[in-house]
Amino acid sequence: MKIYTKTGDKGQTSLIGARADKDNIRIETYGTIDELNSFIGKAVSELDPTIFSDMLEDLETIQHELFDCGGDLANVSNRRVYKMSDEPIEAMEKRIDVLVEEGPALERFILPGGTPAAATLHIARTITRRAERLMVTLMKTEEDVPAVVQRYLNRLSDYLFAAARVANARMNVSDVEYVRSAKVFKNVGSVKKEGE
Repeated sequence: MKIYTKTGDKGQTSLIGARADKDNIRIETYGTIDELNSFIGKAVSELDPTIFSDMLEDLETIQHELFDCGGDLANVSNRRVYKMSDEPIEAMEKRIDVLVEEGPALERFILPGGTPAAATLHIARTITRRAERLMVTLMKTEEDVPAVVQRYLNRLSDYLFAAARVANARMNVSDVEYVRSAKVFKNVGSVKKEGE
């Protein structure tokens, strides 16, 4: 089986039910989700399974869910059956609460970094934000877009922020506070201000 088809040589690619230019906002959105998934895979490779078994389980689930998001965005057929629902979002919110409770108190903005895994999780977080911005543009320009994907991405960026902080904390590596930051967080559970 050959992996190259040559069908994209003129700048188009296949969706489920149509073809589109490769720079179409829908293609750009799910392509960014694919990029995000790759960085999550990198984070998985950097997490010690004896210390981070819970987060590794989370991240594998997230990788599958991101494939679901991409598949839903690629489906423009007349018979669309979407895989994503609000159930994964609700499950992720519970995990965010657990991780935020475990992480150290947060008062100021922090610099992305720390352990290799934490740094990769921060990269994944920023790619998630880009994917979400693209998703918002897509929802403004096309009809019948699964809005649950935008909600999922919004929550995922919060999860990745909390996970990055725990990835440092469990390895006894302190977050580095942004030196010119005022105290912007009113309580430990507030992770939204990192990107909203």
